[in-house]
Amino acid sequence: MRQLAVRVAKKRIEAEDVVSLELTPIEGHSLPAFSAGSHIDVLVRDGIVRQYSICNDPTERHRYVIGVLRDPNSRGGSVAVHDEIVEGTILHISEPKNHFALKPAKRSLLLAGGIGVTPILCMAEQLAKVGADFRMHYCTRSLERTAFHQRIIGSAFSDRVSFHFDDGPLLQRLNLPALIGKPDADTTLYVCGPSGFIDFVTKTAGNFGWQGEQILLERFGAQSQSSASDVSFDVRVASTGKIITVASGKTIVAVLAEHGVDVPVSCEQGVCGTCVTRVLAGTPHHRDLYFTDEEHAKNDQMTVCCSRSRSPLLVLDL
Repeated sequence: MRQLAVRVAKKRIEAEDVVSLELTPIEGHSLPAFSAGSHIDVLVRDGIVRQYSICNDPTERHRYVIGVLRDPNSRGGSVAVHDEIVEGTILHISEPKNHFALKPAKRSLLLAGGIGVTPILCMAEQLAKVGADFRMHYCTRSLERTAFHQRIIGSAFSDRVSFHFDDGPLLQRLNLPALIGKPDADTTLYVCGPSGFIDFVTKTAGNFGWQGEQILLERFGAQSQSSASDVSFDVRVASTGKIITVASGKTIVAVLAEHGVDVPVSCEQGVCGTCVTRVLAGTPHHRDLYFTDEEHAKNDQMTVCCSRSRSPLLVLDL
């Protein structure tokens, strides 16, 4: 995939533990176009690639703006952004990719939890530009942790945004059952944020009968990819017939590499899709955030960076 060199033109503190980076092209040319919900891969340090949603107005071609939360469980990505990257730093990024695109709908309901506001904010910008009917609800622990608060309240669509603070009065907290209610065929629900927030929203919506393409989501923060109950299984490389055992605590992609079978990998969290591999036989145990539930059900491809196997043998198209 083509890499782009960009300069960190601005770095701003947006909230407690959240910074934004404004990325501009080095040569002054326009950046590739993007749409609401798009993200870019960012090489934040040698060997560390992370995915960040673009959160500025999608009609802009002179910059990408990303927001980064300092994650205490980070393996180096967010820490590098907060502590090492400064204005003037040259970064290498991918072209924008979109797995969380807006769908045609009469109404859109946008729900953001924490740093999950970044793609949601871009969606609000795009919907407001075209005069679409939408409402945005933004949930955070407190005002101090509410990234892009000033930008939102100063926007042309501020009257369509409701803030919900965990430490605020009871009446302003998110009343999800009252907000969602029974499914409306003309409304699409978008949700992004930590896994717990998304699970709460999707479970509540599911209890009311929302399903399928009426609920679109993107998770921020990887789920746990290992478990004490994990067992070993075998992987057969279809091109050679070689059978390799993947022990508990090891990933498929790491074991393949140990045996000379290299699969391109980027995020190592099942988010970006770089390592997607076709499954010829066996049943994957999907642990990614990349595929939809419908795609998981087909069991014909998997992310080998984090997913495992439910069957004793997987045959991979390698």
